[in-house]
Amino acid sequence: MAWTALVLAGVFEMFGVAMINKLHQDRNWQSLLLLLIGFGASFIFLAYAMETLAMGTAYAIWTGIGASGGAILGMLFYNESKDWRRILFIAMVLGSAVGLKLVS
Repeated sequence: MAWTALVLAGVFEMFGVAMINKLHQDRNWQSLLLLLIGFGASFIFLAYAMETLAMGTAYAIWTGIGASGGAILGMLFYNESKDWRRILFIAMVLGSAVGLKLVS
């Protein structure tokens, strides 16, 4: 269950990052509320996961999901570069997260 919570924390982190961009564009209270909900849920799920998982592993995977997911969302929805090197390094971050899971 801790790994599921950790993945959910990463997904909410991605959502929070997307809402930062939305708030920057729209400057309305709905975007701010969604940003707070996204990061709040992310921290709640991360805290729950860290009750079972090692701090270093949980934090590294949470950060990897959030950073990679944010970059992927930027490429899909905000016309950020889709250069093959960028995709390669995102894959390396995600591969490292999977590797941490395998050795934990």
